[in-house]
Amino acid sequence: MDNYDDIINLPHHVSKTHTPMSMWNRAAQFAPFAALNGHNSALLETEKQHEHNYDNRS
Repeated sequence: MDNYDDIINLPHHVSKTHTPMSMWNRAAQFAPFAALNGHNSALLETEKQHEHNYDNRS
């Protein structure tokens, strides 16, 4: 913590001109950067393919 000793206890800045952003809007601005966006649908598609192969084996 030596590197941050000079700023660690400073008060949180609150703008006098801008109203705070809602939690909903703050979360929404990061939604496009979801690392696993589409991952669940890819897993479901793979599962369907494996079930199809399993059902059609002799």
